[in-house]
Amino acid sequence: MHRVTTLSIDCGGGGIKASVLDDAGTMRAHPIRVPTPYPLTTDLFVQTLVDLAASLPAAERVTVGLPGMIRHGVVVTTPHYVTRSGPRSRVLPELVEQWEGFDAQTALQTALGLPTRVLNDAEVHGAGVVSGVGLELVLTLGTGLGCAIYDGGRLAPHLELSQAPVRWGLSYDTYIGEHERRRLGNAMWSRRVAKVVGGLRPVFLWDRLYLGGGNSRNITATVLGWLGDDVVIVPNSAALVGGARIWRLTVD
Repeated sequence: MHRVTTLSIDCGGGGIKASVLDDAGTMRAHPIRVPTPYPLTTDLFVQTLVDLAASLPAAERVTVGLPGMIRHGVVVTTPHYVTRSGPRSRVLPELVEQWEGFDAQTALQTALGLPTRVLNDAEVHGAGVVSGVGLELVLTLGTGLGCAIYDGGRLAPHLELSQAPVRWGLSYDTYIGEHERRRLGNAMWSRRVAKVVGGLRPVFLWDRLYLGGGNSRNITATVLGWLGDDVVIVPNSAALVGGARIWRLTVD
């Protein structure tokens, strides 16, 4: 039986990862990663992904996860890619102009010559782990905070929770992002994660919360014990697996 193959690309603030998977989510190639180049024009972004694709086996379709608010494959805003040298560096107005309203899905579909879906990176990550039962919230812990909501396996409209204020005038991105984890150490940072989970619980009343992203593995055992049975830690590999699975879910 033929299995459709998907080129799955996970675009982060520090690196861009890619692999080719079959429609069961099994990797057909070892994942490759390149540092995210800065300053990142939209042309350089497209070329970087084309170069990644050329280093992997041929695929029949493409899924790309991007940080920020993505609607119908179009970038509304992206926090990291408009900066001079990456997260927490100076925002360049000329990059803001390029990225806001950039139809990434059409640009990549044209460049790669394959059916392409571009979504928020946490939404793709979530597709790799959700069960399809009840309301499932996905939070990814990495450079900043990613968020996705699935209801009965159906992807809900995206909320850019990362930019909301949480404490001391800090956004979620800043409060529990990678910079603060390095500054505080894993123990104190994990306590912050627990506070965030506790604060969001009455807002979403989820049936299950998935904590993913590269930093989920840094949550201490003590804090894991506090989080509750409705909170599940998931591997960062879901960001690529979700690229194949999301084609079976109801999305635009």
